[in-house]
Amino acid sequence: MSRIVYVNGDYVPEAEAKISVFDRGFLMADGVYEVTSVIDGKLVDYAGHVARLHRSLSELKMKPACSDDELLEIHRQMVERNALGNGMIYLQVTRGAADRDFAWPKDAEPGIVLFTQAKDLVNAPAAKTGLKVVTVEDQRWARRDIKTVQLLFPSFAKMEAKAQGKDDAWLVTDGLVNEGTSNNAWIVKGGTIVTRHLGNEILHGITRAAVIRFAKEAQMKVEERAFSIEEAKAADEAFCTAASAFVTPVVEIDGAAIGGGVPGPIATRLREIYIEESRKMAI
Repeated sequence: MSRIVYVNGDYVPEAEAKISVFDRGFLMADGVYEVTSVIDGKLVDYAGHVARLHRSLSELKMKPACSDDELLEIHRQMVERNALGNGMIYLQVTRGAADRDFAWPKDAEPGIVLFTQAKDLVNAPAAKTGLKVVTVEDQRWARRDIKTVQLLFPSFAKMEAKAQGKDDAWLVTDGLVNEGTSNNAWIVKGGTIVTRHLGNEILHGITRAAVIRFAKEAQMKVEERAFSIEEAKAADEAFCTAASAFVTPVVEIDGAAIGGGVPGPIATRLREIYIEESRKMAI
């Protein structure tokens, strides 16, 4: 069955979905996005994603494409119309369509697109096997805290990892790990969980924030600070977090096995807690 997608006010079969060739998201990567997970037909961490969407729009001086109430209803319709039990909803908002110019158009209406992707996020194989990552020098623009659609370099980094027979890349500046291509990076040493502090260098992950909260509620020690590649290689455990990955163990970094090359107990427990709590709070 063909997916139903939402494009600028209309629900249409994916084969009929069209945007203007003058949309600035297409021409200039002038747009932002969010990905919300769906478990058992319900939206996970939805309020956090909407809050971050507003922040991204504000930082780029873009206006919302619709009200928050309308956006929630669109998400619910996407779940219903696509019979989505488990998976993700991708949302993209652009500055709109206007004749190509580096200067922003003054009167363009925002563009909005949503589509679904069915995926068994809870039983993902990587949760049991763990991921193998390589490190790549970070060459993205300086405002990584804004969730823009300009994802060319993360795509290059991901493909570099694939070319080496690995799963993903961690992006590094001056020997310090920023984050993964589409996730936040974590290590565990001596029972302490470490992830880079917030700033313009990394995306302010919604799953990251939830995991920090759940870890502290479980009496786990969390430090938000930068860590080096060498510190990561010497860690007891490593893992990454993202809306589409929840908590996923990392078992190898640049060929060095982490924790014996198998998922560690803290990452495994945090994943269990995250899924359990997400099911309780999903809307």
